[in-house]
Amino acid sequence: MSYVDGFILAVSKAKLDDYKEMARLSGDVWREHGAEDYYECIGDDVPYGELTSFPRAVQAKDDEVVIFSFVTYKDRAARDACMAKVMEDPRMKAQMNKDVFDGKRMIWGGFVPFIELRR
Repeated sequence: MSYVDGFILAVSKAKLDDYKEMARLSGDVWREHGAEDYYECIGDDVPYGELTSFPRAVQAKDDEVVIFSFVTYKDRAARDACMAKVMEDPRMKAQMNKDVFDGKRMIWGGFVPFIELRR
């Protein structure tokens, strides 16, 4: 069964173009190193909830948008191998030094799907 990494973060609207550039490069790097699919999504219908919400989870400010990203892999072993290569890739190391978003407010994790419905 496949494996999924998910990410939620907040990006300043003023830095959105910089983030998109970084995301395009990241997608190329992840796929070169074994990811099957790579998605970056800008929040479109993500209201600020009273108790929980995507914006609340990442402490999004009024001048920020919520980004939801996910990467799919063949399985957990493929993910672990891919992630090790991504973290050592010089292109990604260069991106990590840029001030495009606050990594302290990013949420991420790996998930094992229990239902996969595909067309």
